Amino acid sequence: MYKIVSKRVLNPTVTQLEIEAPLVAKKAQPGQFIILRVDEEGERIPLTVAGTDPEAGTVKIIFQIVGGTTEKLNHKEAGDSLQDFVGPLGVATHLDGLKKVCIVGGGVGCAIAMPIAQALHARGVEVTSIIGFRNQDLLILEDEFKACSDKLFVMTDDGSYGRHGNVTVPLKEMLEAGETFDEVITIGPIIMMKFVVAACKPFEVPVTVSMNPIMIDGTGMCGGCRLTLNQDGKKVTKFACVDGPDFNGYEVDFDEAMSRGRMYADFERHAYEKACNLFKKN
Repeated sequence: MYKIVSKRVLNPTVTQLEIEAPLVAKKAQPGQFIILRVDEEGERIPLTVAGTDPEAGTVKIIFQIVGGTTEKLNHKEAGDSLQDFVGPLGVATHLDGLKKVCIVGGGVGCAIAMPIAQALHARGVEVTSIIGFRNQDLLILEDEFKACSDKLFVMTDDGSYGRHGNVTVPLKEMLEAGETFDEVITIGPIIMMKFVVAACKPFEVPVTVSMNPIMIDGTGMCGGCRLTLNQDGKKVTKFACVDGPDFNGYEVDFDEAMSRGRMYADFERHAYEKACNLFKKN
């Protein structure tokens, strides 16, 4: 069992938990993830490591309440425990050799982008961060990004906070003004990452995207997290859990990834409603 050390509500649908998991905390690197189960009968869900404290032996995870399992997870409090907490899994984000990077995060994807921005900042890399949300109420981690960014743009779709518009607006402005980056690292909704890649393509800026498809075992055995990449004119199948989650944004078949991501939307909604009804009865 893995004890929950602290709980922090970031916004009405996003929560941060700090979990006591010394072995994971010792080895986890930015970009890697864990797979957890809330209880013995729970499903496995992947969540990106949002921070570690190796000395305290704790790992932070940030999740959005979208289905039955995340609803159950959100009802856990500090002092409670999780059944399983396995990791670190996946390949850590490549950080070597970078001197100037633009981090683009959208929504809860900012939780994945933040430790990457922090790691780059700690290495002396010049970090420009762009974070975007639908509205002010969904804003998360602004102070954390301020602390590790040389420049920070906060965008909201409705203009209720920061600048009005999506994350590609300041990105295009900088690129069109002659700004250069060794790499753009983008993490968020698939459609957002697709447009970030499209914005960068005319300027031939390398773009890394973090993919989070349906995943079950985290070892490549189930095949649920497969992605199609277009490499040198050939379609290649990769698995996000073992080959990723980071990939070359110019190679990813985003349309296929979006289609696969919608396959279980109805099931996820029904599981969420079932979990809500269960807690109402209790």
